Amino acid sequence: MKYHKTGAEYSGSDKCEFTLWAPSASAVEIVIQHPVTLAIGMERENDGYWRKSVAGIKPGYRYMYRVDSNVERPDPSSSFQPLGVHGPSEVVDHKKFAWGDREWKSPPLGKMIFYELHTGTFTTEGTFEAIIPLLPELKELGITTIELMPVAQFPGERNWGYDGVYPYAVQNSYGGPEGLKKLCDACHAKGLSLFLDVVYNHLGPEGNYLSVFGPYFNNKYKTPWGDAVNFDGAYCDGVRSYFIMNAIHWFANYHIDGLRVDAVHGIFDQSPRNILEELADAVREFSDTSGKEFYLIAESDLNDSRIVKEKSRGGYAVHAQWNDDFHHSIHTLLTGDKNGYYEDFGDIAQLAKAFSEGYVYTGEYSKFRKRSHGISSADIPGRSMVVFVQNHDQAGNRMLGERLITLAGYEAQKLAAGTLMVSPYIPLLFMGEEYGEGAPFLYFVSHGDPDLIEAVRNGRRNEFSSFGWSGEPPDPQAVSTFNASKTDRRSIRMAEHSALYSYYKELISLRKKLPALRNLYRKNLATEITADGNILVVRRKHGRSEISVLMNYSGNENLCITGSRSKQYLKIIDSADKNWNGPGVSAPSMINKKTEIRLKPYNFLIYSVTERR
Repeated sequence: MKYHKTGAEYSGSDKCEFTLWAPSASAVEIVIQHPVTLAIGMERENDGYWRKSVAGIKPGYRYMYRVDSNVERPDPSSSFQPLGVHGPSEVVDHKKFAWGDREWKSPPLGKMIFYELHTGTFTTEGTFEAIIPLLPELKELGITTIELMPVAQFPGERNWGYDGVYPYAVQNSYGGPEGLKKLCDACHAKGLSLFLDVVYNHLGPEGNYLSVFGPYFNNKYKTPWGDAVNFDGAYCDGVRSYFIMNAIHWFANYHIDGLRVDAVHGIFDQSPRNILEELADAVREFSDTSGKEFYLIAESDLNDSRIVKEKSRGGYAVHAQWNDDFHHSIHTLLTGDKNGYYEDFGDIAQLAKAFSEGYVYTGEYSKFRKRSHGISSADIPGRSMVVFVQNHDQAGNRMLGERLITLAGYEAQKLAAGTLMVSPYIPLLFMGEEYGEGAPFLYFVSHGDPDLIEAVRNGRRNEFSSFGWSGEPPDPQAVSTFNASKTDRRSIRMAEHSALYSYYKELISLRKKLPALRNLYRKNLATEITADGNILVVRRKHGRSEISVLMNYSGNENLCITGSRSKQYLKIIDSADKNWNGPGVSAPSMINKKTEIRLKPYNFLIYSVTERR
């Protein structure tokens, strides 16, 4: 299939080429609104595309499209909406920015440590440029890759980003195209990759004018957001091209290193070649042409390993995917939560399976889904999964937005962090996790339609009732809800937060330093459950590097086990250490086959094999 660039492409010398997909239109005009008022007819080409090269157009000119002499609407492929979702689009010169990252190449995916953040709440200012001064701190922590929640233009100034309605435009309140480019260039200058969360399964309701131009949606499938994106119906070629070229847009014009594709289980496509496979092929082709690797990561709750399997094995060959089962296994053990989808979890054997195989549900019956769920992931590599103990969904989709440290406490947070960092998968941290941020992460919007605002409020109430949570949730539309979700990194200076930050930093350092941890191979991984199902032991090995990890998932008991290995192991981290603001160590510094090991509640330990000379 041929892919088409759409939007306003400024070519220099005050010339701009406008391209629009409107297959059913009989006439299309470009309506220049600023700084002059001018209507210019476009010319129909093949496959439903309209094109016009116009002289006398400069960056900063604002325009709309008028279809069939009807209402004027912004460009579906707009790069910038300076006045919001209902205002005119603005011509952007993507060749103008003075990039300093010519020699930059992203590290391999398997070496990455992700840090997910929301631009609007990560800093007081809530802009791209306000993030830049904090990059050295994230680099020092050991982060390799920042992942931004969606920045495509959404209504108003406050939103998670999943209500975006202009997939090509950068949110005006965050700093627009220039701000995002500055952030990406600064990340690369500091040796950090930048990934972006994109939404290809739906668009938000307010300002969504795509249907004015073409059949971007069809009613063959229903989603929580209404009609599904038209990836397999009549005229779907134009829709597929629109989203595939969107991915290339972020790589080519913003130097983004990779994309996290939101909720691919909400993408419906019965085509012989699934849109995910086609998207992955296009990204690989762009990587080959560019001489740099660009990445795709899928979010999916399907437990379907075909998403990441090679094409030769019947897969779509997406580079990696999020694994919710790993999070759910840890969360339920530490919080006792059994509501909603958590009812399927709560057994430490499930966490052991997550370590050794990836998915927990690989065909077993799911009480929450009331059907069998998943297929095996044992044969896909560890570098194909991203795992976490917190993210925007798992905090923000709680009624009060509580983070894990609020729900389970300080020692449990350290145990969760250790579990994450010794996993044979790619770890992801959620902003503020590393120092125990106390602010919640709530759901917030700033819609302009009163009926839509009320619908959002009612929708959240209904969603929370399915988890058994009672009471009135914070108002998503209120500015106070947004402000309550802002992180305060000044708290790192406080003793308890500073100790947790240092603990995370040490865990990340060990992960990078020890071959047994930094190599994401599961063939040399073994698990054992002891102490009546309270302690999980994980052993990992690579070459001469060998570690034994002990995790006490009991929060009420001091437990004792006996070493089972003939080799000597030296303790290299103990979460109970007072250096990490712990209660004090009880586990010995050296263990072998006969050593008695006492673990404090929620104790996390790593022992490394010592070689006799």
